[in-house]
Amino acid sequence: MAVRIADHLLNLKPEDPSSFILLSNIYAGAGMWENVSKVRKLMAVMEVKKEPGYSCIDLGKEGHVFYAGETSHPMKDEIIGLMRELDAEMRKRGYAPDTSSVLHDMDQQEKERQLFWHSERLAVAYGLLKAVPGTIIRIVKNLRVCGDCHTVLKLISTITNREIYVRDAKRYHHFKDGNCSCNDFW
Repeated sequence: MAVRIADHLLNLKPEDPSSFILLSNIYAGAGMWENVSKVRKLMAVMEVKKEPGYSCIDLGKEGHVFYAGETSHPMKDEIIGLMRELDAEMRKRGYAPDTSSVLHDMDQQEKERQLFWHSERLAVAYGLLKAVPGTIIRIVKNLRVCGDCHTVLKLISTITNREIYVRDAKRYHHFKDGNCSCNDFW
């Protein structure tokens, strides 16, 4: 039924990429990777582009935008180092990555790598490195926070004893002491 609806939307010749992404995600969720590829190729032919995920962090006089998968930041080594330290501590506390939102045909390890590079994680690590200790970290994200990042942000708030506010495309999340103001309903 979802495929029929998405196909109908595509027949309306949308310029908005959301119908293409919906159809691609439906196929990916069903493991129909050839169809995912066809939809992505159709997007390329029609020059329909998905907006990349990004997160903005404001540190008073200084702000920065991080894009998902960004690897060219001047503080890349410090950010990755902190992210690895936090990842190791989270795993000690029982964290296991939830790769269900990574809708690509790749092995488990690569899916975990994809999650590691989500923009909100980069922004939080940057904030932890640059902000005055103890201050609240505030991030604005253009897309919804995925379930795995939501779990990660709760854990980071506990590990670092910091409050983290994230405004995503749907709501505000206030992470404090391992909990979120949305009560894990987003």
